[in-house]
Amino acid sequence: MTAATRKPVREPAPRRPGGLLRHRDFRLLWAGQAVSAVGSNVTAVALPLVAVAVLDATTFQVAVLTAAAWLPWLLAGLPAGAWVDRVRRRPVMIACDLASAALFLSVPAAALLDLLTVGQLLVVALGAGLARVFFETADQVYLPTLLRPEEVPEGNAKLHATQTASYLVGPGLAGLIAQLAGAVTAVLLDAVSFLVSALCLRSIRAVEPRPERPDGPSSLGREVADGLRFVVRDPHLRVMTLFGAASNIGLTGYQAVLVVFLVRSAGLPPRLVGLLIGLASVGGIVGASLATPLARRLGSARAMLLAAALAGPPALLIPLAGPGARVVWLVLGGALVSLGVAVGNVVKGSFRQTYTPHRLLGRVTVSMQLLNYGTIPLAAVFAGAVGAAWGPAGAIRLMTAWLALTPLLLLLGPLRRRRDLPARAG
Repeated sequence: MTAATRKPVREPAPRRPGGLLRHRDFRLLWAGQAVSAVGSNVTAVALPLVAVAVLDATTFQVAVLTAAAWLPWLLAGLPAGAWVDRVRRRPVMIACDLASAALFLSVPAAALLDLLTVGQLLVVALGAGLARVFFETADQVYLPTLLRPEEVPEGNAKLHATQTASYLVGPGLAGLIAQLAGAVTAVLLDAVSFLVSALCLRSIRAVEPRPERPDGPSSLGREVADGLRFVVRDPHLRVMTLFGAASNIGLTGYQAVLVVFLVRSAGLPPRLVGLLIGLASVGGIVGASLATPLARRLGSARAMLLAAALAGPPALLIPLAGPGARVVWLVLGGALVSLGVAVGNVVKGSFRQTYTPHRLLGRVTVSMQLLNYGTIPLAAVFAGAVGAAWGPAGAIRLMTAWLALTPLLLLLGPLRRRRDLPARAG
């Protein structure tokens, strides 16, 4: 058996009664990521609030701040995937957590010394975004080494459910902390959350298998090309990548200016903004819990199509938000969009992790995310430019209209003819 076909050396721990709730190492991974996700979603609202309320940043500057957090996927995504496939992933994830904690600690430190600037916020967003590239790539490859293949969908669903719950808890907490102690203090919570995540990862007992080495000579460039080639040639991964990239343009575009829209156009108080954004994400919690049962009942391919339909057209409700009872449009539209995104992400993530040969998983993951996430900084800058020209409301309308059309892309691939996605690459 060659290195190209050999399975990982270590068999995961036997599955115990009670599912993954009885799996100690998974619980540690889950707890660490849950705490970190809440902290990150506090910062996702707190950093723009710091820029707007403390530094009086413009709409374009706030959009560029969002872009900076995602730009590293374009700059470092592909080499990160090839490198992660060569090394053990848990130490990479711990190092990324510690680096992110240090970056976010610099914000309250600079504010205390009255040295905080928009430029520093951009550097922090860029550095934390780079750490996120390596962390998320390593995390996607690490999970299948910790769990059995049949446990991966359950693991993804639980991780995604807590990630989505953090969209509800984090922004609301950010608004509360910003109201009580200031937006800068809210950023401090994220730094602490990364330290907790690093401690949880450090406490995992399972010994991670050494990554397989390819037969014969290899180079980083050749390994990157292998991952790209696999995605481009596979009809399922190819159409999912194109759809993900297109939908992220719309999602990020409206989210990049949403805080400015709600505060300056809709006239909502900052303390309410975080709560509303959190409530708009509540559908994602439901979606993450429904993803696996839906895929089992309808078929995984049909569940992907349903998820796309929910994540697109309902976005048209969001620009209708305003004072008073009109806030319901933001909550309703956002809840439906987040439900669809959650179902789609769980189904797609589980499919990619079990379908792709493990030796290629890091490279395939970042090859898809290069386009998926690489569009995010471009969309954020574009939305900021549109917001500067037409106002935040104009930018919101344009980006949600784009998002509403993106489900049509999935009909171009083989998903429309299948009930279930294939179990293994052909």
